[in-house]
Amino acid sequence: MSSTPPPSKPSEPRLFPIQASVHHPGCRFQGLAPEAVYMAAYEVYVHLYGEQRAMIDLEGHGCSGGWGTGEMVAFLYARAFPREQWRARVDEAFRGLNL
Repeated sequence: MSSTPPPSKPSEPRLFPIQASVHHPGCRFQGLAPEAVYMAAYEVYVHLYGEQRAMIDLEGHGCSGGWGTGEMVAFLYARAFPREQWRARVDEAFRGLNL
């Protein structure tokens, strides 16, 4: 009788908090983003504002729950452009953004 271990489950992706709200009075929920998406946005954030370890090392840092959905959209939008344009593209995304 062989003692072959069961196949391993694929690892669950690490999720990061996003401040999200539903458009109903008083109704808020915690949004989540996969690590790859969150870190792409964080790369732009660091370029613009500097490193903030509490945004990515969530254990014991009392982080407020990540950035909001509008910030996530703006950072990911900017990342599609050359790095030297990131500031202007984030500002462009924030103009008129209503999420």
